[in-house]
Amino acid sequence: MSKEEKSKVCFVIAPIGADGSADRLRSDQVLKHIIGPSVRECGYEPIRADQISEPGLITSQVIQHIVEDPLIIADLTGRNPNVFYELALRHAIKKPIVQIIHATETIPFDVAASRTIHVDHRDLDSVARAKEEISKQIRHVEKNPEDVDTPISVAVELQSLRKSDNPLEKSYAEILAMLTDIRSGMSDMRDGARGRLAFGPVLEDLIMSFERLTRVMEFEDGKPL
Repeated sequence: MSKEEKSKVCFVIAPIGADGSADRLRSDQVLKHIIGPSVRECGYEPIRADQISEPGLITSQVIQHIVEDPLIIADLTGRNPNVFYELALRHAIKKPIVQIIHATETIPFDVAASRTIHVDHRDLDSVARAKEEISKQIRHVEKNPEDVDTPISVAVELQSLRKSDNPLEKSYAEILAMLTDIRSGMSDMRDGARGRLAFGPVLEDLIMSFERLTRVMEFEDGKPL
């Protein structure tokens, strides 16, 4: 694969399962009918760990994709340990990632603050909404690469600010920590209210408002704006 082709790879982190298993069937269907069309529309070619054809140690190749590829889609369905290990590696380097999870599952607390797309691959309306949201998130992060925040990067920034001798930076750290906690709580509320039209759109608007507020408070030359 050429360097130019490599730059447009979207690596897919997912619970693959054994051949013939229910996990493999679901993962294949999600890749074929949801992830594949969405990322290709944005100019990427999806590849999953079991599709890596180059000779060599598979673990090293997976890590290389996680570190080097410009985009990753992570399917958190089933809380697979390998998925969360690979997700943490991507979070640590603060590069673009889109998270999805099955519609009936709750987002684990540690990553609840990250926008995650719920999808039921057996529901065509849900599939259509998920494809649209995946494409929307990809285009957003391409236009605003500085907006990539992860639980790890936020924690590191907060720790640095809390150790600062500058009272303003310490205050900023506390405000940002509270915003993070509030957003996480609102994500839980959104999941609990899923399907209840009276609450869902309102919570989505509030979460987006907190995201905008957090971005306004981002760093410039190492100092809060």
